[in-house]
This record gives sequence, C-alpha cells and structure tokens, in this order.
Amino acid sequence: MVNLQIAFGEPRGATDAPCLVLGHSLGTSSALWADAAALLARHFRVVTWDLPGHGASPAADDAFTISDLSDAVVGQLGARGVSTFLYAGVSIGGTVGMDVALRHAERVDAVAVISAGANVDAPAAWAERAALVRSEGTEALTAGSLQRWFAPATREHRGERAASMIEELRRADDRSYAWACEALAAYDILPDLPRMDVRALALWGEHDQLVPERKSAELARGLPRGSLQCVPGAAHAAPLEQPTTVSGLLVDFFLCV
Repeated sequence: MVNLQIAFGEPRGATDAPCLVLGHSLGTSSALWADAAALLARHFRVVTWDLPGHGASPAADDAFTISDLSDAVVGQLGARGVSTFLYAGVSIGGTVGMDVALRHAERVDAVAVISAGANVDAPAAWAERAALVRSEGTEALTAGSLQRWFAPATREHRGERAASMIEELRRADDRSYAWACEALAAYDILPDLPRMDVRALALWGEHDQLVPERKSAELARGLPRGSLQCVPGAAHAAPLEQPTTVSGLLVDFFLCV
C-alpha cells in the first residue's frame, strides 16, 4: 500500500455543520475552490485537500492509484475525527469521489462529480501526456490548458484567477503529475456504477470539451441514484468560473432530503 501524504486546508464553517470535502482538478490546487468554498461554508464545514505535488501537498515518492488517493483522503479524515462526510470534486478530484463512494460507501453520504466521467480519454493519451511532462515539465501544458480549462468569458472577465491556476500548473511536481495521469489511465469505473448506491450528482460545464455532456450523462445514467445538471458559462473549471452557480447547485443537492 502506498503511503501518500496529502495536505488538507483549514476547515471553514460552523463546527456542527455537515462536513463537505472538496477535491480539485489535475494541475490546479484547492485554490480552484476558493470563491465557491467561501459560499459553501455558510452551510457546511468545508475542508479542501491537494493532490500529491500540487498546492500544499508534498510530492509523491512513488507511483500511486486513484484508490490510493481515496484511501488517503478517507484515512486522514478519520484521523481528524470525521466519520462521515459529503464530497464534491472536479476532474480527478471527482474521480476520487467516485472511488470513495464505491469503496467507502459507509463514509460518504452523497457525492458530486464535476467535469469527470466513469473514464476519461484513452489510456494511450494519458501515457503520452505523462511522457511529455516527464520530458518537458508541466510548462509544456500551460498554453493549451488556458484554452481547455476555461470558457471564453472566464478568460475575459476572470483572467487573473484563470492565470493563477496556470501558475499552479507550472508549480506542480512533474513526477507526481505524471503518476496522476497514469492513475487516470488505469481507472475505469463504468462496469461498477450499478454497485455505487450513493446519491450522486454529475455536473458538466456548458463549454467543457475535455469532459463534455455525454460523459457526465453516461455517469448519471449508470448510477442507481444519479442525477445530471449543467453549469452554464463554464468549461472544465466550474467552481472558479461560476462559483455562485456551482455552490448553489451543491447546496440544493446536498441539503435535499
């Protein structure tokens, strides 16, 4: 078993509120959630975490899997006295949420998956990206990521925040990023969706070309208790692009009885 060290942010919100754990996308950090988290903290005890080699988390020492990440999240929450929680994650952060819901269903009450599918892209594409980063570093991804992650309106009206995420990509540890690519290449939860009996919401960004509507719809259809909603005006980084809309959708979903 891989012993991953991942950093958690300081909890925000009332101590007696339901715990909501937030995961970010590959190449960014928990700062992706900054504006949305402030809104969510009005209703939840909000906790963020960073992928290995991203944000405040140390670089990984060895290869890891999606299940290693979900075990690390659940284990560290348990060490902090959090027995059950809600979870929302973007891209690989959403993939981790699905794995938590599948393998630790007794710990998670509901999960929201943003810009993630049961599987995303072909394993060969992930292997190619991992090789590129090992050879040239994450800097090689920055120009393309600005276009892929953010809708045109985000780049125009929230350009400073978008640029800050590109800086997070530059700072990400190359080896940890490459191992995360390979973890995604090896992960396909599609056959297991019928067994995931946790209430789930699949959100997709209106302009997301990385994980378009069909991938989120496939996920929602395959889940026994799945639902689907769109985030207008967003591409792949919805919590940064449309924090008010995303937080509102999450509040409605998680607090719905």
